[in-house]
Amino acid sequence: MSDSGPAEEPAPTDPEDTPPQRAITPFVVAAAIAAVILGGIVLTGWLAPVEKNVTDSDRIAGAVRDFADVSSRYGPQPPREAVCPGFVPARSPMAGRLQPGETGKDIEITKFGPVEVNGETATIEVTSRVEDQEATSTWWLFRTDGDWKVCNQPVE
Repeated sequence: MSDSGPAEEPAPTDPEDTPPQRAITPFVVAAAIAAVILGGIVLTGWLAPVEKNVTDSDRIAGAVRDFADVSSRYGPQPPREAVCPGFVPARSPMAGRLQPGETGKDIEITKFGPVEVNGETATIEVTSRVEDQEATSTWWLFRTDGDWKVCNQPVE
């Protein structure tokens, strides 16, 4: 038959031979810190959307570009929504460069100069190209309902 002696007990282990046990606490703390940082980033993006970070200079430059696009499509008499109240086409920044009834001309804004904002009005130096003829002039804008609109050149 078989030798059925007492079962062999495992040999006691030497504390120097066992690997040290790692605590999970540092990993939990690191994950919590990462979650707080990520939550802060998401919350900041939600509370301060990008469109709130746009400066008046950026908005004015956008209004000038929009005016150039509208003038290219509609000629020297753009729709009322595109310009400030009381806009007179004969005193437009494009006056003399676009003829009445003339549409489809290529208008390109090539350079912006310094912007001066004074409350609800602003001026900006604009270099524009119409049909390969470049000109630089000062444009006047007015803020209407929070939006900047191109206005007439002042009467001199």
